[in-house]
Amino acid sequence: MSARNGMNALILGLGILLGLGVLGHQLADAAIRFKEYERTVNVKGLAEQEYPADVVIWPIQFAEASNNLEELYSAIDRGADKIRQFLLAKGLSDEEITVAMASITDKSARDFDSGVRAEFRYTAQQTVTVYSNQVDKVRAVMGSLSELGKQGIALTGGNYQSQPQYLFTRLNEVKPEMIEVATRKAREVAEKFAEDSQSSLGKIKRASQGQFSISPRDINNPHLMNVRVVSTVEYYLAD
Repeated sequence: MSARNGMNALILGLGILLGLGVLGHQLADAAIRFKEYERTVNVKGLAEQEYPADVVIWPIQFAEASNNLEELYSAIDRGADKIRQFLLAKGLSDEEITVAMASITDKSARDFDSGVRAEFRYTAQQTVTVYSNQVDKVRAVMGSLSELGKQGIALTGGNYQSQPQYLFTRLNEVKPEMIEVATRKAREVAEKFAEDSQSSLGKIKRASQGQFSISPRDINNPHLMNVRVVSTVEYYLAD
């Protein structure tokens, strides 16, 4: 009886040992396959496109000076009206034109005195702003500002605040196409990497879209906007 029990125990032990061996082999094989499956490549794809701006913001600044405050305000009103009429005559609408509050400086009220008496006590800076989606038309008007100078308007367009600003507001319209292009270029890079490493490209593990950036193409053509986005994609690799 004891011999039979011993034999049964031996057979049971051998069965357990054999089962553990098979299980260990299976686990090792699965671990190897899992490790191979986790091989990945991380790539980036760039999409870049040039679009014309669809909105222009154009501040037109001019200056007036006088020793009489009432006369100064009258001169400001006349100057702003001349600019408005000039813009309307060029085909812009009244809704595209706004006049800001004038900035008045009283030189006699300054806290410092250089000892030099100014010719005019009061000076004023006024801004008439054009906000329009007729970019080409507004750019054409910019080239004829000398007509205002001939009407006695002292334009002061040399500072940063007087520079026209261009906007591209159709980003949502071009986003899908640009993301598609960026993702396709990322895949092309990944396929080249897989080929060079004698691997095959698998499915996407994860993907992320970078932020879109919009900037003027160059300082001489600020109305042409450069739109770009970078997509980052991680692919699985397999032998």
